[in-house]
Order: sequence, then structure tokens, then C-alpha cells
Amino acid sequence: MARIAGVDLPNNKRIDIALTYIYGIGRPLAQRILQATQVDMGKKVRDLTEQEITALRKEIETKYQVEGDLRRKVQNDIARLKLIKCYRGVRHTVGLPVRGQKTRSNARTWKGPRPAKAGKRK
Repeated sequence: MARIAGVDLPNNKRIDIALTYIYGIGRPLAQRILQATQVDMGKKVRDLTEQEITALRKEIETKYQVEGDLRRKVQNDIARLKLIKCYRGVRHTVGLPVRGQKTRSNARTWKGPRPAKAGKRK
């Protein structure tokens, strides 16, 4: 099992899919990383050599911000928005959608379950 950026990659997945298990790496970035390191995209994680794993680890650690560092950066960015009380920060604080979505009929994920109505009349 290959361990990159503190994440154990699943052995039975192709490497381009397995890299997406790392927070901050999606499919396009995973493919770009594999091209830069000359690792075959169709290869399974269990078939990687130590040199390939080392090359991937070095590429990710030197060029990209992933996992804990990226999570910390995102949280700090949100905290800064809340601190300066800008519109987006207020929306984060109140627990409403931040990116301009309508809230009249949707946004249940942000707003939580609907409040219970009064009991049934007999």
C-alpha cells in the first residue's frame, strides 16, 4: 500500500483514481502529476515501483498544497471572511449558502431540516 501525503492509497485502484483520495487532488491534477513523473495512468497502485512512488511523493510535496496544509488554508480563509464581516463571511456565520444560490425553496443542506408544523387537527 503506497502512502503519499499521509494518505494510504488503495492497492486495487488505478493510480490516477487513487491519487484523488488525497484532499486537494482531483482527476485533472492527478493526470498532470502522472504526466510530470512519467508514470502510466493505467497502472494499479500495487504495481508501482518504489522509484515511481518516490517520484510521485516528491512531485506532490514540492509543487502542491494538499491535505492538512490545504485544509488549514481553507479554514483560515473562511475565518478571515468571518472576521472582516464581509457578505460571504456573514453567510458562513449564519449557515446559509455562500455562492448566490436561492434559499426560498431549496438550501435544506445549509438550513437544516424544516421546522415542525403545528400538530394535526382532529
